[in-house]
Amino acid sequence: MLNKKTIKIIERELLASFAMKSSETRGRVYPEEEHPYRSAYQRDRDRIIHSAAFRRLEYKTQVFVNHEGDYYRTRLTHTLEVAQIARTIAFALRLNVDLTEAIALAHDVGHTPFGHSGEDALNELMDSSGGFNHNLHGLRVVDELEERYPDFPGLNLTWEVREGIVKHSTAFDTAVKIKGLAPEEMPTLETQIVDIADEIAYDNHDIDDGLTSGLLDEADLEKLLLWDKICRAIPKKYATIDKDKKRHHIIRALINMQVTDLIARTEHTIRKKRIRSCMDVKRCGEKLASFSPELQNLRRPLREMLMKNLYHHYRVVRMADKAKRFIKDLFELYVSTPQALPMHIQKRIETDGVERAVCDYIAGMTDRYALDEYKKLFYPYEKV
Repeated sequence: MLNKKTIKIIERELLASFAMKSSETRGRVYPEEEHPYRSAYQRDRDRIIHSAAFRRLEYKTQVFVNHEGDYYRTRLTHTLEVAQIARTIAFALRLNVDLTEAIALAHDVGHTPFGHSGEDALNELMDSSGGFNHNLHGLRVVDELEERYPDFPGLNLTWEVREGIVKHSTAFDTAVKIKGLAPEEMPTLETQIVDIADEIAYDNHDIDDGLTSGLLDEADLEKLLLWDKICRAIPKKYATIDKDKKRHHIIRALINMQVTDLIARTEHTIRKKRIRSCMDVKRCGEKLASFSPELQNLRRPLREMLMKNLYHHYRVVRMADKAKRFIKDLFELYVSTPQALPMHIQKRIETDGVERAVCDYIAGMTDRYALDEYKKLFYPYEKV
């Protein structure tokens, strides 16, 4: 039988010396007895999956707003793809897969409706009240806003998962320094792996969604050395496959190439720097998980093309601008008339202030709920 004692023995014997073991956790804010059959990080993973914030990711924008089509990725499907990629990398490097998965599943729970345009809008509106950062809000969600347990607020996650949330860092995500979560230390390797798995996931699924929507043209991708390199490697037996299957094959190959390169390069760096423990990772002064310089050079033009042709496409910009107006109008109405807020949100005004309570409420909305609220409050013939 696998119980908590056996799980700790397995971790100690099978994981790398620099992996984070559940037996070495810095614990929870509110002490709890350990679960008899789950490690601390397995328990965290399960709490995240059962949270309301995680479920709401199903109807939150990745790039395309939810109502634009069922095919496009949402925050939830993106999160699941990140977790799958991160698990593969963590397993190959003998890191703690349970901790990696928990961080991956939690990394976007602080996101607003309408993607990064929603975050930008709230950050501007909250400029005089502390601003808005989705990593910081994600920590607020798991520490305070989730109300599921009688003995403590939030989900009472372990220190390492909470650290992973606030130190999540990519081209679209800014790590934040929080007292009590070792701002002077580098994040665990498990967190670093999630950061790059996030980049791999959104780069490649945005290509897929961009081509499906017609916002990207495959002719532009064919000009890129990375895309051309993958196309040339397609076996001759697939030369006559249809366009959709070819696209899926290329994207799978792109993901596989990046994952393989990341594993090899990170292992090389760990050996070169003689990393022996998790504290060596945290005291290193720089991130250890990375692509090789060769692959970074190949990826750069692809990311520049996505920024120019997809993220700045006029249809995406129009939707982002509309989303900012929706959020601005909702925010200003709620702040000026807090009586229009649901009662459980009004109660938070006493402790958090009206601006932060309104910000929390809007950040927790799905795209669909925000649009419905907008209609109810601003369309004269809609029932409120």
